[in-house]
Amino acid sequence: MRSGAYLDLLRTNSDFRRLWTAQLISLGGDWFNSVALLGLVIDLTGSGLAASLVLAASLLPQFLFAPIAGPLADRLDRRKVMIVCDLARAALALGMLAVRSQDAVWIGILCLAGISTFGAFFQPASGAALPNLVGASQLAPANALMGATWGVMLAIGAAVGGVVATVFGRDVAFILNAASFAWSALLIVRVRGRFKEDEDAPRRVHPIKDIREGLLYARSDRKVLALIATKGGFGLGVGVIALLPIFAKDVFDAGDTGIGFLFAARGIGALLGPFGARALVGDSDRRLFIAIGASMALYGVAYFVFPFMPGILPAAAIAIVAHLGGGAQWLLSSFGLQKMTQDHMRGRILALDLGLVSLTMSLSVLGAGKLADLFDPRLVMIGFASVEIVYAIVWLSATRSLWAAPKAAAGMSAEG
Repeated sequence: MRSGAYLDLLRTNSDFRRLWTAQLISLGGDWFNSVALLGLVIDLTGSGLAASLVLAASLLPQFLFAPIAGPLADRLDRRKVMIVCDLARAALALGMLAVRSQDAVWIGILCLAGISTFGAFFQPASGAALPNLVGASQLAPANALMGATWGVMLAIGAAVGGVVATVFGRDVAFILNAASFAWSALLIVRVRGRFKEDEDAPRRVHPIKDIREGLLYARSDRKVLALIATKGGFGLGVGVIALLPIFAKDVFDAGDTGIGFLFAARGIGALLGPFGARALVGDSDRRLFIAIGASMALYGVAYFVFPFMPGILPAAAIAIVAHLGGGAQWLLSSFGLQKMTQDHMRGRILALDLGLVSLTMSLSVLGAGKLADLFDPRLVMIGFASVEIVYAIVWLSATRSLWAAPKAAAGMSAEG
C-alpha cells in the first residue's frame, strides 16, 4: 500500500484525524502510567507476581465487561460512550497519586482496573465506529494507522515515560496520564461524522439476547470465528510481557529506564508490523490468514531467543522482532473482523474478540509472574514462547481450508 494513502487519509478526513489524535494522546499517557506504576510496585513489593497483578488489572476487566460493552456499542450513541469513558478514566488516573507505600499498592491496582473497565467500553465503540467514519476505501489505511499508533506511543510513551519517572518523579507521569484522557475526550467531541450507520435506531439494550446474537453470528461465519480464535490464542503466550520488567530490573540491572527501554523496543516492532503486514497481504483474504499464523509464530520464536541475549541492547533488538509479529497479528485480525462483520453486529463481535484475548492475556501474565517468583525468568519466558509457537502451528492447521489454494487451481498453475 503506497504511503500517500495514509497522508491522504489524515489530510482529507478530519474526523478520522481527530479520532486518531485522541488515541495517540491517550495511549501516550497510558504508557507513562504503566512504566511508572510497574516500577513503583516492584520497588515497594519486590514481587514478580505483584507486577503481574498490575498487568492483569489492565486486562481482566476487559474480559469481564465485554458481554455488556459489545451490546452498548451497537445500541447506544458510540460518541457519547467514548466521551464518558475518557472522562471517567481521567479521574481514575489521579488515584495513582495515593500509592505511597506497600500497603497502598492495592489502590493503584484498583484504579488501573477501573481505567481498564472503561477502556473495555471505549474500544469496541471506537472500533465499531471506524468503518463508518472512513468508509470502505479508507478502512485498510485507517486500520494500519490505528494499529501503528499503539506502537508509536508504546515506543515514545514508554521510553520517555521511563525517563520522566526517573527524572521528575512518578507522580508527574500519573498526572500526565489523567490529562491525556481529558484531551482525548475534547477531540472526540469535535468529531462530526456518524459513528453508526443508523444513529436513530432503537437504543434499548437486552444484554442476554444481544450476547447470544453475537455468539451465534460468530459461530455462523467460519472466518469470523477463526479471527476471534487467533487473538484469543495469541494471548496465551503474552505472559512474556510480564517478564520484561523483571528482566530490565533483575537480569539487566537497568531500573525504570530499562523497563521503558524494553517497552519502547516492543513499541517499535508494533509500529512497523502493521505497515509491513498490510503491504504483504493487500486485499487477499487467503494471504490474510497465512500472515496471521506466520506473525504469531514469529512472535513466539523471537521471545524463545530473548533469554539468551547477553544485555539489554540485544534483548531490545529481539523484542522489536517479536512485536513486528505481534503488531501484524493484532492489526490483521482486527481489520479482518471490521471488514467481515456487519455494522449492527460489529460492536458485539469486537467486544467478544477483546474479551477473549483479555482473558487469555490475564491468565498468561499472572501465570508468568507467579512462575518467575519460583523459577529462573529465563526458563519461564522460554516456556511461554513455546506455547505461542505451538498455538500458531495448530491454528494454521485448523484454518487450512480458509487459506490453502484449491487443488484444481494449484494443478493448473503447475501445468502452466
